[in-house]
Amino acid sequence: MKQYLRQIHPLAWTIIIGTMFGRLVTSMSIPFLSIYLTRVLEATPTQTGITVAVSSLAGVMVSFYGGYISDRIGRKIVMLISVFSWAGVFFIFSAAEHLWVFFVANTLNGLCRAVFEPTSRALLSDITSPENKLLVFNLRYAAINLGVVFGPIIGFQLGSSESTFPFVISGLVYIAYGLVLFLQFKLQHANLPERHQATAPRLREALMTTGRDRVFLPVLIGTTFCVLGYGHFSSTLAQYLARSPIFENGSQMFSYMLSLNAVTVLIIQYPLVRTFRNFPPLVPLIVGNLLVATSLMMVGIAEGVLLMMMSVILFTIGEVLLFTMMDMLIDRIAKPEWKGTYFGTIGFNNIGSVIAPVMGGVLLSQFGAENGLAVFLPIALTTALGVPFLLIAHRRLVVREKQTEPASLSM
Repeated sequence: MKQYLRQIHPLAWTIIIGTMFGRLVTSMSIPFLSIYLTRVLEATPTQTGITVAVSSLAGVMVSFYGGYISDRIGRKIVMLISVFSWAGVFFIFSAAEHLWVFFVANTLNGLCRAVFEPTSRALLSDITSPENKLLVFNLRYAAINLGVVFGPIIGFQLGSSESTFPFVISGLVYIAYGLVLFLQFKLQHANLPERHQATAPRLREALMTTGRDRVFLPVLIGTTFCVLGYGHFSSTLAQYLARSPIFENGSQMFSYMLSLNAVTVLIIQYPLVRTFRNFPPLVPLIVGNLLVATSLMMVGIAEGVLLMMMSVILFTIGEVLLFTMMDMLIDRIAKPEWKGTYFGTIGFNNIGSVIAPVMGGVLLSQFGAENGLAVFLPIALTTALGVPFLLIAHRRLVVREKQTEPASLSM
């Protein structure tokens, strides 16, 4: 293991560590946004859902362009502009006093995230040798969850459900992250791979290629339902706990659930990925989708802390299978000169994150937090709709790789 860790590019370590601190500070604030809007601004569940959802909607609209532009003009420029812009967005959050300002700030939050994250993942793919890619993508995912272990608890202690001060901390950390990236780009300039400016596809060509990819298209549709289920954890669940008559201190419980989610990831990620790494790449996504759907059903019937926490653990296992293996799947089906485009285009599955808060807000308004099963049964069933599409993608990928094997062997 130490040998593989030494082979990781210094810039990759910067992204991994920066991701950890970035998620630490954002998990202090963003997950509590729906509770803050409900309690402090007295927004309705539907208004809250729309304000939370707009971040993902903005991300869906520009995620393709983020990856595409990084293929055209280079990862460095795109990452630096987006990370410093992201820092500015957090300062807007900290100064916001009206619902419309939160709506605008969360729109910009989604734009920055949708540009920065696919570009950083594409850069990780560029600078990492094939034998180390699974390790690097999993280190990045572990870094995300290491940050989320402590972020929600710190955020609760800082009063994130009643104050916007934690957003100031987020802005300062992202400025520091941007400065470190700038220095690393300067130091590692000679060691960075050449940009794909000469070979990167034009926009129309890129859209046609990803749209016609018989494996990628059902993956995109199937993972949209996966992301839909995942999106309810930080939106619908937060509102449900804040309003539920069953749980007295819903905000505190939600912060503990977020931390349990992250701790569980850190414990199970390595053995789980090690177990599934030799499976066909879509099998973990199918199993993950079913586990997330089941866990959401459990939330609806939970009347005590124990079952709720068990649902978090089950949800987390599904989450790990979905998101640790998704990057490897995209890396596997995309050509080198198209990676930014593919990593950007898969961001369209965040339409699930757009639908989740709105869907959850409407269900909570219709049935109320006292009817958990009526709220979460439709959510669980909708999440499970991803399975048929992932099965189609699995079959098509098997056929494709069987067809390319003879050509590879003849070379």
